[in-house]
Amino acid sequence: MKVSVLTATYNRGNSLNRLYTSLIVNSNSNVEIEWLVMDDGSTDKTKTIMTNFIKQNIIDIKYYYEENKGKMEAINNLVNYATGDVIIECDSDDYFTVGAFNTIKKYSNNIIENQDVIYALVFLKYDQRKKNMGNKFPENEHRSDMFSLYFRENITGEKSLVFNTEIRKKYSYKLEADEKFVTEARMFHKMDLDYDVICINEPIMICEYKKDGYSKNILEIFKKNPLGYYEYFREILNMDLSGVTFKKRMYIYKHYILFSILAERDMAIRNVPGIINKIIVAILWLPGSIKTKLKFKEEKAKNIDK
Repeated sequence: MKVSVLTATYNRGNSLNRLYTSLIVNSNSNVEIEWLVMDDGSTDKTKTIMTNFIKQNIIDIKYYYEENKGKMEAINNLVNYATGDVIIECDSDDYFTVGAFNTIKKYSNNIIENQDVIYALVFLKYDQRKKNMGNKFPENEHRSDMFSLYFRENITGEKSLVFNTEIRKKYSYKLEADEKFVTEARMFHKMDLDYDVICINEPIMICEYKKDGYSKNILEIFKKNPLGYYEYFREILNMDLSGVTFKKRMYIYKHYILFSILAERDMAIRNVPGIINKIIVAILWLPGSIKTKLKFKEEKAKNIDK
């Protein structure tokens, strides 16, 4: 069995050694590993660091460089080079648990032998205190889809996905205009239409949030990439929302309004499908608009104070 690990990195040279070390630790797992790294226009010593890793010749590493296009496009490009049976995306500031690849191998037949119906295994992800990020799945090897997990089954927190390579190569992260980021869930929901996932209550990855990472600067990301998020929530409103909890429905409505305003979509209410959805969005529009403007005004004031 062969695993393709895909990493997009930008000025994260100092973080790469930990991920590299975790791959070496897992290299005795009787799983062939290839590490594909896309340097997204780094200006630090990333190239030198990666060259040194390659010279050590401990694991198979392929290093690529492109002018800064953002994480999503970098991963889109890396997928084309993957030759493993399965693909796992790992951020440059994340790393694998000891025994992660044995765990992946243990459950991999679920996606290799059922590639007509299963597109990924979904594993737990831990923070650096070794605490689960969010909650666990209802049971081990629970079958579902990513939309249902988060919008119907109340699963929370980040998870690690191991994709069937053949299926993963059929899809890509869709970016709008000149934006560089979009939520991964937009692609997952497209995959959900034809396939399912199998959920495993075991961790394979540990996550560290950087001060300048995506999660720490989410409002700034929203401002820079509103079109992709607007389309994402518009697409959700066009999906079958039966079984979606009231709390999650409100989350969808509020975020649709947020990104309609940020993306300056004047016809946003008219574009909402279904009379009930239209009424709820119309009711929430004014308070949502005020809250959005106040939130970003506060954020701008904080940045000025810094």
